[in-house]
Amino acid sequence: MTAPVFVVEQLPGGAEFVLDGPEGRHAVSVKRLHAGEEVVLTDGRGRWAEGIVRAAEGKDRLLVTDLEPVHEEPVPSPRITVVQALPKGDRGEVAVETMTETGIDAIVPWQASRCITQWKGDRGLKSLAKWRSTAREAGKQSRRVRFPDVTEAMTTKQVAALLATADFAGVLHEDRAHDSEALATAVLPSEGEIVLVVGPEGGVSPDELAAFAQAGARPYRLGHSVLRTSTAGTAATALLLGRTGRWG
Repeated sequence: MTAPVFVVEQLPGGAEFVLDGPEGRHAVSVKRLHAGEEVVLTDGRGRWAEGIVRAAEGKDRLLVTDLEPVHEEPVPSPRITVVQALPKGDRGEVAVETMTETGIDAIVPWQASRCITQWKGDRGLKSLAKWRSTAREAGKQSRRVRFPDVTEAMTTKQVAALLATADFAGVLHEDRAHDSEALATAVLPSEGEIVLVVGPEGGVSPDELAAFAQAGARPYRLGHSVLRTSTAGTAATALLLGRTGRWG
């Protein structure tokens, strides 16, 4: 079992560090860490250091010592982004959680025309905060030190602009009548940016498909079965990570 991960704003420069606040409370009261156990401290942006628990104090203070020099995880390549149409209910957080655990690099919430869920005003801000919090917690749980970026919600026009800059751009599309290629056999770049669009439960509209095609994004399918929008991104991420050699 690898050492548990805790997030700090800035990596400590000395040989000893006090982990307090919510992270310290989680370490002491939830994880119940004791002297001698290993931990990893990270800023969630790729920088991390290992240390040893010297003592737990109270309910929310963990003294960490024997800190190694700070390491920096290289930026992964190719970088994989999923544009995720907004699912209903809490399915959005499920999608973010599983994609983060799988290894996604960035998630773009997309207000597709057929989305039932609408991110407007305070509700939109709260929903985005939930997605970002979910990515952070899932990153910790899966022992990552570089958490995925969760951008602000994009319109179809903004997504098309993003697709136009990618080294590989695709749209997961389940229409049997549509001329879609299998993602498993698509030619992928060895570096750069891969951006894949996951549509809503009602599917990507013809107008959206046309806008994305103009930006250079072709339709692709995962298989013969149709996955829910909250699981398609995770399946596609796993496939891309395997095919690009990032899983190996």
